[in-house]
Amino acid sequence: METKNIMIVGVGGQGTLLTSRILGGITMEAGFDVKLSEVHGMAQRGGSVVTFVRYGSKVAEPIVEEGCADLLIAFERLEALRYAHFLKKDGVIVVNDWRIDPITVVTGAAAYPENILEELSAKYQVYSVNAMAEAEKLGNVKAFNVIVLGLAARHMDFDRDLWLKVIEKTVPPKTVETNKKAFLIGFEG
Repeated sequence: METKNIMIVGVGGQGTLLTSRILGGITMEAGFDVKLSEVHGMAQRGGSVVTFVRYGSKVAEPIVEEGCADLLIAFERLEALRYAHFLKKDGVIVVNDWRIDPITVVTGAAAYPENILEELSAKYQVYSVNAMAEAEKLGNVKAFNVIVLGLAARHMDFDRDLWLKVIEKTVPPKTVETNKKAFLIGFEG
């Protein structure tokens, strides 16, 4: 199997690392060689966090090169825009339709770009969800990242039940049921 390249991008505290562990877990359960890499910016100060997940028959290195990602999972609109150049021409973006102002916007040094999803949709195949609103309905806003993952899972070739099994093994025990429900919200739409 040709190596598949996935990037997960977000802002510190949004669950990018947990999401990468779930993705790594499902690819291993499916029998693939997997490499993960985590790149932390100023994560604890609301900066970018990027994780790479590469899987296939044999994966040599964990880093995804620009123009090579099959799937970009973004937990915030501006992060999707910031990292879209990593996608292949036929790559897919799954994005949480949510805005978090970076410090440059908060201080007035820059403006938050308008029409991000429209701009991305002109170049790429984009699927978006307001996962925060869905997570609020679920009663746990922290589960929004697993809703986004559920939407992304629609564009991957892994069985629904395998996803649920890996989620159960990966998330903290007291959050298993909430995370399974969150995943299904994204997966079953």
